[in-house]
Amino acid sequence: MAVAETCLKAAYDASLNFPEIIRKLIDAGFEGYAVDYRRHVQIFYRPDGDSVELATPHSTGPVAAVFDSAGVASLVRWAQADGPDYSYAAFCDQAAAMGCAGYLVSFLGRRVVYYGRTAQTHVELFPQ
Repeated sequence: MAVAETCLKAAYDASLNFPEIIRKLIDAGFEGYAVDYRRHVQIFYRPDGDSVELATPHSTGPVAAVFDSAGVASLVRWAQADGPDYSYAAFCDQAAAMGCAGYLVSFLGRRVVYYGRTAQTHVELFPQ
């Protein structure tokens, strides 16, 4: 649980980037995690079925009704660039405003599936 808490905090305070967070979680035995913008939680999954659920420290606004897949893809590029104007909190706020209800990160599948309220999806493969 401590590693999951550390990684969640690090995403918000920018003390670790996405690849570093993934490495820490994998090393701790997690196989992925889910972010739910409607419930304001992040759930970390282990292969044995165990999970750790944590409240997110930043609350996004309401999730828009319409899922903007192109907008979410653009947000991902912004995050990957990791420029001085990037923050995970802003990413979360903008994703919800673009109709993203949450996302699932699969370390095994090396992908992230973003989804809207109507189950529309946008899939991003981990960069090589």
